[in-house]
Amino acid sequence: MSYDYEKVEMPGDGQKIEVVDEDNDELDVPETPIIPIVHGDGIGTDVGPAAQTVLEAAANATGRDIAWMRVFAGESAREKYDENLPDDTVTAIDEHRVAIKGPLTTPVGAGFRSLNVALRQTLDFYSNVRPTYYLDGVPSPMKAPEEMDMITFRENTEDVYAGIEWEAGTEEVKKVRNFVEEEMGFGETMHDGPIGIGIKPITEFGSKRLVRKAIDYAIEHDRDKVTLVGKGNIMKFTEGQFTEWGMEVAQEEYDDEEVFAAPDSLWEERDDIDVPEDAVMVEERLADAMLQWIQLRTDEFSVLAMPNLNGDYLSDAAGAQIGGLGIAPGANFGDARVLAEPVHGSAPKHAGQDKANPTAMILSGRLMFDYMGWDDAADLVRDAVEETISSGTVTYDLERQLADAEKLSTTEYTAAIVEHIEKLA
Repeated sequence: MSYDYEKVEMPGDGQKIEVVDEDNDELDVPETPIIPIVHGDGIGTDVGPAAQTVLEAAANATGRDIAWMRVFAGESAREKYDENLPDDTVTAIDEHRVAIKGPLTTPVGAGFRSLNVALRQTLDFYSNVRPTYYLDGVPSPMKAPEEMDMITFRENTEDVYAGIEWEAGTEEVKKVRNFVEEEMGFGETMHDGPIGIGIKPITEFGSKRLVRKAIDYAIEHDRDKVTLVGKGNIMKFTEGQFTEWGMEVAQEEYDDEEVFAAPDSLWEERDDIDVPEDAVMVEERLADAMLQWIQLRTDEFSVLAMPNLNGDYLSDAAGAQIGGLGIAPGANFGDARVLAEPVHGSAPKHAGQDKANPTAMILSGRLMFDYMGWDDAADLVRDAVEETISSGTVTYDLERQLADAEKLSTTEYTAAIVEHIEKLA
């Protein structure tokens, strides 16, 4: 191991996950892999250890083990290193390829817009993946939440999240404004007075690799459709080109019998599309329309791919349909690397009270297992979580919405899931 960790205790056993083929996301995962874990800030101190316990139980139940490597970011890193994102943490995640983290809070003046975004950009986790599926027993505002079974692929490094913007009143924004108004001829589009300006970069390279990842996922997991989502009717040269480049991937990089690129003329009427049997259909939809279609025609969608900001909005909206972000898992994919993380925030006012719901982080670990090829352990995690919730033993956030439910602490809920894993194994 080439890197000399400063303040990280290496596990006494376990082996490093090795890369077999980076281009095809192929890893060599030992029976006891070393997996870095960041518990996180706020309720991360509760849900991080809970997820660790459940994931280890599922690994053990399938004849494996996990050598956890505790690393630090956010508040815990400031206490240990006097910085928010130490080299130890970045290197550990980079070197070991598979990791999981809890929620992080970026303090004002930290030097980062977001610690989460910084990790994604530093290690090129360019695809944020959020599976949205219903668990029996979870309260939902929808009449038929079980119709939701969707995977969102959100580009993770570009778009407005690239952070290229200038504050109103600065010399920098004046230069940009003068350039836009005088040299590019867009003066009439801006009002007088203070103005903030941002740039929305969307590249062919970034768009195509994201769409490629989504299509490959659909093929590997027997999903029948990939929907490219953008606001291309208005933002023609950014989001419009995202969907154009995405359709080029579908048309040029896959066999016609494997991937079918739906022509624009069939955008509305799909019943008459002659899609080859077992082929993945790739289609385009407008982002604003999708916010209603995922509610009105939920079961028509399977895998979605979209630019960064749209992906943030739409995946959160989808999460609300199956019970909220407290149970919504996620992960960041790169080439032969994954960093799993829950969708929810750090909720510092609930930290350390042994009451937070760890489901989202546990199910993020399930997505990590799936990426590692541990399908049996991944299924055990989901089934055990669903059995626990459907039996009416839940944490406070769900108990207050359910009749005759039993309220459990984080620790008790974790123990109940482990018990179900042992019964199901």
